[in-house]
Amino acid sequence: MNDEDELDDLEAKLDDLTHQNDVLKQENELLESYLQRNGQPTTASDDEEKQTDRDKKAGGSRQRRVRTQVMLTIEQKNDICSTELEAAQKELEETKRSSERLIDTLRAVLEETDIRIAELKKDAYEFKRDIVVGAENFRTGKTIAEKMIRYMEEKLRQKDAIVEKLRLKNATLKSQAQKIDAQLRHKEEMGDALHYIDFHQLQIENKQYVAKIEERNEELLRLKQTTGSTVQVLNNLKKRLHELLEESAWLQGEIRTRTELNEKIVEEITLVEEKNQKDMRRLQSLQIQQSAEPSKDMPQILDYVGQKAKMYELQQDVKNYERKVEIAERAVKLNRAKDTKRLQKAQG
Repeated sequence: MNDEDELDDLEAKLDDLTHQNDVLKQENELLESYLQRNGQPTTASDDEEKQTDRDKKAGGSRQRRVRTQVMLTIEQKNDICSTELEAAQKELEETKRSSERLIDTLRAVLEETDIRIAELKKDAYEFKRDIVVGAENFRTGKTIAEKMIRYMEEKLRQKDAIVEKLRLKNATLKSQAQKIDAQLRHKEEMGDALHYIDFHQLQIENKQYVAKIEERNEELLRLKQTTGSTVQVLNNLKKRLHELLEESAWLQGEIRTRTELNEKIVEEITLVEEKNQKDMRRLQSLQIQQSAEPSKDMPQILDYVGQKAKMYELQQDVKNYERKVEIAERAVKLNRAKDTKRLQKAQG
């Protein structure tokens, strides 16, 4: 039982010494951090350890005396712990501020991305509604150029308004940043020492403003590039519209010319029909006259032959006029069909 009690006592002492050793290690690490933070060399501790090892060989009394000389007082330990605690709190605050700045930046990027996605969806919906469906010619199935150009011009005006708004906001941010820099320079020149937290807060705000300015400049550059490509597309559409307008003017001239020609043909047809009707009435009058007076003086054979020949010529003239009228009507119908097709192509 005595051996077991001694073994338990030794284990308890070992645990106590191990705990004390861990505490001393933590105190040494804290002391080294304090010395490094304050710019003091830590080589003295190594020399003291070497001296302690040499003194161990000399004897127990001297060993206790050396250890008593290098031990820190409670006040010194308290000062070191307080200093390291403040430094750790400052590092923790700085890490927290850095994390908050990173979170704010990521949140701003995410919000901007969501806004951009919503804008793209809205633009796609409006383009499909106003151009793909709304600007389609129901006869030809093609997109009407005028509506497309008006849509692009409206989008360009909106982009220009956004660019101008961002430019003004960019100028405002630059003015605020310059104002803060001027305040900082003024305080430095006047010798007014800012508190660490205030100065650090101003630096953070300045960096945020600079980041916002760079972000707005990048967005402004993207908008300028988009505007440039849109302007190029608009110029191509204007060129195509000018060509279509010239072709439309030429077609309208052709339509007027063909219309005048058709009117002249219709007038000629009317005259021919009137003449034909007159000749038919004369022929019928002669036939009625011949049948109404059979008992009067009978015409001579030569007169009869002459009248028959004249009647034959009149019948031939009637047939010729009818053939001309038929040809003219076909020409009018053909010209109208051609004019209608050209007009539809011009409108499409």
